[in-house]
Amino acid sequence: MDAEAVQKLVLRLPGAEEHEGWAGQPAFKVRKKGFAYLSEDETKLFVKALREEQQAMIAQNPDVYASWWESGRFGWLEIDLAGADDEEVEELLTEAWRLNAPKYLVAQLEQ
Repeated sequence: MDAEAVQKLVLRLPGAEEHEGWAGQPAFKVRKKGFAYLSEDETKLFVKALREEQQAMIAQNPDVYASWWESGRFGWLEIDLAGADDEEVEELLTEAWRLNAPKYLVAQLEQ
């Protein structure tokens, strides 16, 4: 999966918007809350995740997944896009969006 495919997936999620991140890279938000970011060179994706999911993905495939940051019950999962499975990336992006999206937007996705 490449950065363009990531952008298309994200923008299909209800209420998701693309913004400029802290270093000019694409940042994805829903209701002004970030849930995914691309690296400056667009080879890595960072997604919000529950810490249990973050740890499970890293244990499953440490060559593709790494911990980017952890705080409380959430962590940020670093994904090497070149080695990642497209379906897993889509699931992780959707789950990251769900962590920030209000219930009415989640309901729109489930229709």
